Amino acid sequence: MTNEIYVEKSGYIATLVLNRPDKRNSLSRAMFQAIVDQLELLRIDSSIKLLIVRGVNEVAFSSGADISEFLDVRYATDNAKAYNELALKAIDALYKFPHPTIAMIQGLAIGGGLELANACDFRIATPKSKLGITAANIGIVYNLESTKRLINIVGVAKAKEILYTATIFTAEEGKNIGLITALHEPEEIDEATLQFAEHLLSKSSIANAGIKKIIQAIVDGEIEENDELAQLVLDSFSSDDYNEGIQAFLNKRKPIFNK
Repeated sequence: MTNEIYVEKSGYIATLVLNRPDKRNSLSRAMFQAIVDQLELLRIDSSIKLLIVRGVNEVAFSSGADISEFLDVRYATDNAKAYNELALKAIDALYKFPHPTIAMIQGLAIGGGLELANACDFRIATPKSKLGITAANIGIVYNLESTKRLINIVGVAKAKEILYTATIFTAEEGKNIGLITALHEPEEIDEATLQFAEHLLSKSSIANAGIKKIIQAIVDGEIEENDELAQLVLDSFSSDDYNEGIQAFLNKRKPIFNK
């Protein structure tokens, strides 16, 4: 497994680090595979309840897919199909990670980098961060899954503007259109992201994991509650978290949920 992707753990929080600073964390084929592998390990790790994704330093979250290898691994139909399937597998694994996810964006989040960030539940950035999807600059048709995800976040009109123009825009502009959750100064973003993560962790992990599944089902086209989702709701009423939440409310104290 490449060391250009590694994981740090602290308590219930895992941090997936993009570690290719000399290339502004541009994503190679090997890195996409490493993301798939690391997320699978984290998915089955019962001690992890929240995931942060970030670049190794302040220069970039990720400047996108590594174009320098495209002529070798993403040229012509067959190669492109295999590459695209792997990249989408990595992004989908992040999108479907069972617990809350936060993209901490410092510097650039361009192309595949922003695509990766958009697979997270929340995106926290600095005013100096730059965002964009530049597929139109190199003749690539942006894929359906990530286009739909972008539309779900910013709406059809803004998604068209972002994709058609391939414009690089500021994180402040991103916040104005709902792409960025919060802005913090570079010297504050680490602590602010951690505080937000801790706030999420103070809530019921059963509730939040279930809420994530319900929301994803809605944005992915479900219009009725199927048996699996209905059971998910009903099971929550038998959980220790439910009992603790009710007892805390009745006794006018803050709940302390199991992890």
